[in-house]
Amino acid sequence: MEVSSLQVERKSTRKISVGNVEVGGDSPITVQSMTITKTADVEGTLQQIYALAAAGADIVRCTCNETEAAEGLAQIVPRSPVPIIADIHHQYKMAMAAMEAGVQGLRLNPGNIRRPEHIKIVASEARDRNLPIRIGVNAGSLDPALYEKYGGATPEAMVESAKQEIAYFEDVGFDLIKISVKASSVPLMVEAYRQLSEVTEYPLHLGVTEAGPPPAGLIKATAGIATLLLEGIGDTIRYSLTADPVEEARAGRQLLEALGLRERKNVDLIACPSCGRAEVDVIDVANRAMEAFSDRKLPLQIAVMGCVVNGPGEARDADLGIAAGNKRGHLFVKGQNVAVVPENEMVDQLVEWAEFINEHGVDAALDRVDLVKAAREAEKDRARLLDEQGADANHTSEKIVEIRKTTTG
Repeated sequence: MEVSSLQVERKSTRKISVGNVEVGGDSPITVQSMTITKTADVEGTLQQIYALAAAGADIVRCTCNETEAAEGLAQIVPRSPVPIIADIHHQYKMAMAAMEAGVQGLRLNPGNIRRPEHIKIVASEARDRNLPIRIGVNAGSLDPALYEKYGGATPEAMVESAKQEIAYFEDVGFDLIKISVKASSVPLMVEAYRQLSEVTEYPLHLGVTEAGPPPAGLIKATAGIATLLLEGIGDTIRYSLTADPVEEARAGRQLLEALGLRERKNVDLIACPSCGRAEVDVIDVANRAMEAFSDRKLPLQIAVMGCVVNGPGEARDADLGIAAGNKRGHLFVKGQNVAVVPENEMVDQLVEWAEFINEHGVDAALDRVDLVKAAREAEKDRARLLDEQGADANHTSEKIVEIRKTTTG
């Protein structure tokens, strides 16, 4: 389906890159969400990241509030299908640790890290790493001095908070910046972004913070985000719902499609970026799969994973997926292994299974196979890979050593 002919004239902003995802300028408006797992729970967090990517998230944020979380990020980042942003509060050393872990961006709240020297240390390191930072102003956590100056959380106070942080960054020559000025009040949020848009060319991240549970939270967030998008303001968005974050990603994607700001997808294909354990050229398989599905109208979520050790679990919310192992592909439906196919037939089998699921449904697909046998074959290949490569194929233990030096030094 093509984008609507009604064109919204977007405000011109600078373009930055968050990993391989461009934000700002003439780039498509992106969808973000945030995991609600403990970041130290690597497997649980990765499962949620894959679910978010399958639902439409282009970028995912994870909290980094302790050393264990930073160590978790070192293991998560190389296995994530989308760029990872580290959410930092209060402790600037956690920002340093997150960068050491390999994240593709940071989010800092000016109301929580207030010492200019700490802010500049982080910005200098991010500058040297070519790593973007979002200035995440929140009406509920402004610097007390700004509350006093403006008599509360006003649009002017929020914009000044952002400008103060920008000045610290620019003092050290750092300009890979995007900004948010979120509030739980829709009128306050809308006016703050309007004013901010007039005084900066940095890309803006839109959101109504603490919007609450659906359906009220969906309405509230949509009211604020859609209003600004239709005025041409905003380069990336997040729904902040009291719900499964997959609902946030799905809502963000659906909003952009409804406004004609993103093309509607048929097959939503996600793929891991490959890592030390991959036994197949993930990029090649993913590209061939995209080509094979390009002219098929199959509204399914399909995953291409590099290895059978983690693939089915991480992408278990996808309707259909395939993971490599021992020169063959392991097909899985909703996280359950269903078949083993030769490596050179992986894409063809994906197409065949996708068409069957689209016509007959997931339950019918599961009913037609011996699930016990398929699981047994997958387990054999998992065991072989772990035996050959160990549990740390990405060498993240080395990064963890550096993280601990950063946070304890």
